[in-house]
Amino acid sequence: MAIPKLTLALAGAILAAGGAHAQNAAGPVKIGIMADMSSAYSDIGGKGLVEAARMAVQDFGGSVLGKPIELVFADGQNKVDVASAAARRWFDQDGVDMVTDLPTSAIALALSELGREKKRVIMVTSASTSELTGKACSPYTVHWTYDTYALANGTGAAVTEQGGKNWFFMTADYSFGYALQGDASAVIERNGGKVLGAVRSPLNTPDFSSYLLQAQSSKAGIIGLALGGNDVISAIKQAADFGIGRPGGPQRLVALLAFLSDVKSIGLQLGQGLLLTEAFYWDQNDATRAWSQRFQDKVGRKPTMTQAGTYGAVTHYLNAVKAAGTKDADAVMAKMRAMPINDFMTRDGKLRVDGRVVRDMYLFEVKKPADSKGEWDLYRQVAVIPGNVAFRPLDQGGCPLAKTGGAG
Repeated sequence: MAIPKLTLALAGAILAAGGAHAQNAAGPVKIGIMADMSSAYSDIGGKGLVEAARMAVQDFGGSVLGKPIELVFADGQNKVDVASAAARRWFDQDGVDMVTDLPTSAIALALSELGREKKRVIMVTSASTSELTGKACSPYTVHWTYDTYALANGTGAAVTEQGGKNWFFMTADYSFGYALQGDASAVIERNGGKVLGAVRSPLNTPDFSSYLLQAQSSKAGIIGLALGGNDVISAIKQAADFGIGRPGGPQRLVALLAFLSDVKSIGLQLGQGLLLTEAFYWDQNDATRAWSQRFQDKVGRKPTMTQAGTYGAVTHYLNAVKAAGTKDADAVMAKMRAMPINDFMTRDGKLRVDGRVVRDMYLFEVKKPADSKGEWDLYRQVAVIPGNVAFRPLDQGGCPLAKTGGAG
């Protein structure tokens, strides 16, 4: 009796899937980096982030479970469909075990769901939305470096406590911006402040003049920039043309997310006095200076917190694979939660069941030009924000894993 073609096709698909699973289980550990190589977030991540991951693999020894560690990377172009298609191909055909970087919140949320479906580890070192450890949490997703809640809890609280009570937001018109404005608004209101309004701008906006005019006409004392990448640079530079953000002026600019590379591009003349919250700065201590010099020797510039964070994430993942004796995602995630995180960037960090890495955060102020002693001497540390204060409490995020204890 002839076997129907559909039955043969299904059998072939099942055999292919089984073969791919067996190959992945037996193959080398493969790490994929889903990066922005050419657009708004290429300076904070990009090639430098790939190099940080490569440094982590080399420092680990280059192999684990008796086989060499392999790195692959792709430019996700900040597009969910492009990044998702590439990651699915990595999982289904190329045997990739873990994906990291993920520069935008939309990509991170999409790949977190794909990681849940495929039972592969997702380590978000660049995207910031706190939803990753809220209702959208996954047993296979790690939110490593920082999030919108910590940024708001650092910068937003500090500015409000200093008397910046009336706020107007210029907000990125996508999931990252919504989360950052929402988290910051809650902190501002808890501290007795008020949000007078907001305006939204798309990614890679070339001209912020109409948004800046709306912010200026709001009469708010604080203009909160819930922007990222090149957008925050452009907004601050263009604000100077309207007299916004001048020292002693009626309206102060506050960047809720800014990186060292952003401040370098803005320059101290325009950036002086800017408050920002980060998880890392190259000049904090001997260990940060030593690693950052190694990075600069390879890349030509000091690292951002996401580049330093990726080094730590890859290292922690590889240590967990070694300790587990397997690449199995459930076993590796269990080890990553059980093992403390200690490196040049993090002291006694902890991976919670909701996927949040709890670490100390730092409030910095951008130096005046006269106070800077070198090209990358840009920050003055204002405060240490302990991890248990910086990040949202486990029981307040709405993550189902917080109730089940982590069952997938």
